[in-house]
Amino acid sequence: MTRTIVASATREIVIGFDQPFCVIGERINPTGRKKLAAEMVAGNFETVIKDALEQAACGATMLDVNAGVTSVNPNETEPGLLVQTLEIVQGLVDLPLSIDSSVTAAIEAGLRVAKGRPLVNSVTGEEEKLEAILPLVKKYNVPVVAISNDETGISMDPDVRFAVAKKIVERCADHGIPAHDVVVDPLVMPIGALGDAGRQVFALLRRLREELKVNTTCGLSNISFGLPHRHGINAAFIPMVIGAGMTSAIMNPVRPQEMEAVRGANVLNGTDENCTNWIRTYKDYKPAEGGHPVAAPVAVTAPGDGAAAGGRRRGGREARMARG
Repeated sequence: MTRTIVASATREIVIGFDQPFCVIGERINPTGRKKLAAEMVAGNFETVIKDALEQAACGATMLDVNAGVTSVNPNETEPGLLVQTLEIVQGLVDLPLSIDSSVTAAIEAGLRVAKGRPLVNSVTGEEEKLEAILPLVKKYNVPVVAISNDETGISMDPDVRFAVAKKIVERCADHGIPAHDVVVDPLVMPIGALGDAGRQVFALLRRLREELKVNTTCGLSNISFGLPHRHGINAAFIPMVIGAGMTSAIMNPVRPQEMEAVRGANVLNGTDENCTNWIRTYKDYKPAEGGHPVAAPVAVTAPGDGAAAGGRRRGGREARMARG
């Protein structure tokens, strides 16, 4: 069984088909958040601290950390800021981290200070990126997110996206990086723009699991982009992608509706043994009049338990996909 191991200084998490769904909290990311970007540039990390603690309290399994505050001279500005952000976050929470950047120098700087075994987010199928990132992944013995696009951009053909993923897995093998350390992002398309986007990703996930035997991730709420009541779509999408074989997602773990979908899927998938995490989280749950919850339950998540919710997958990945 494929198992991808990530770790903080003291906690190890396993991403795998037989494990609870791994929720990678997305909120420490200044892309599209002008206030957060301005704070980080000014050396103010109050929102970073708040987001780190809140996501951990809501049940995130890991935290994604991005410091891409500007497209101006990112090779000069981003490495130092990413290091500072990583050090603050890992001083606050005992969760494994995902180092999220499109800047190679920033990824390397982050790897030098990250404790445990972080996830590198990410590499694409572009030759330049493969040659820059894979030696770092091998040197630091860490897993990597493989995004299924290359020099030609993002293909609307799921067979092409599978071929790019296969190419990256093979190139990783050439560098001595095993398939269990490659977490493929098959690229979820917006269902509002592409009517078969759901069916595409379900089929891709099955192929990635059965043929390449790799773990997978995605920017979960890409599926609902442009639609009203996005959280309803996201919540429906979660158990379906988990059923198709997805093992992690970058998402916002403060959304109760999507939280419930993840935890419920873990129960039904058999990865929440004896329904322990569900019972611990919802034992005092009481619906309000009209069926709406009185208040969102606060997760108390045991090590290795996944629980989270949708949001937007942005930042480093968005920059890498811009060419498409």
